[in-house]
Amino acid sequence: MLRAAAVYFGIVFGVGFLLAMVRVPFLVPRWGERVAELVEMPFMLVAIFFAAGYVVRKYSPVVSRCGWLIVGVVALAMLLAAELVLAIVLAERSVSEYIAGRDPVSGAVYLGALVVYAVMPWLRR
Repeated sequence: MLRAAAVYFGIVFGVGFLLAMVRVPFLVPRWGERVAELVEMPFMLVAIFFAAGYVVRKYSPVVSRCGWLIVGVVALAMLLAAELVLAIVLAERSVSEYIAGRDPVSGAVYLGALVVYAVMPWLRR
């Protein structure tokens, strides 16, 4: 299950990293943080859907039905840890500054996407 969670995390984190390379320099200056994040979100949800499907197909022989929820929660923990490390190291912000700096609208959508991310392997099983 840990390997499945790591692969799921890696795919989604990689897609998010690539999308951020477009969002931050090109979309944020033009439209602002909120709109840029909201434009990015459908692409992330598609990536989550397909990444979960791939992981379920690849690891279904070794993960039980209930285990897919654990895979999603472990992958979520990995994702949150990676984002916090990046916020602290690259952006030189504290965890509280990172959380407080989230836009209320796109931040709420982001929280919903995190829930979807956590349960998608279970839904795709």
